[in-house]
Amino acid sequence: MNNLFFRTQNTLTGLILRLTLGIIFFPHGMQKTVGWFGGAGFSQMMKIFTEQMHLPAIVAFLVIMTEFIGAICLIFGFATRFWAIAYIGLMLGIMFTTHLQYGFFMNWMGTQQGEGCQFDLMAIGIALALVVEGGGKYAIDGYMIRINR
Repeated sequence: MNNLFFRTQNTLTGLILRLTLGIIFFPHGMQKTVGWFGGAGFSQMMKIFTEQMHLPAIVAFLVIMTEFIGAICLIFGFATRFWAIAYIGLMLGIMFTTHLQYGFFMNWMGTQQGEGCQFDLMAIGIALALVVEGGGKYAIDGYMIRINR
């Protein structure tokens, strides 16, 4: 099981992909957990997800934790494949429940009522590449495999 999640190619590709996804989602996670970057913070986000969006509390909690803990783990390259799979699930959920109804494009000009699924598909593509590639150079995953041999 360790080999499944921690195996990685020692490439710059994995490093670039995981840093990209982790750095993009880190501010989102901080918005949802501690209210940084203009975010609402944990309790308010739980209220929004459960009362306004009607998500079950466990789903709301997992969304927040995936964006927060997952981003940090990706930046350091810990359990990269696990978190990449989690992000695929997260982005599919967001896409089908919220963004798909607004089409493909993001709302750059403010002419739509919401965001399209363009960002979701990009994040899914990066995460899929991480599932295949692993965390790459300088990932904790690579050290975990060496320690367990």
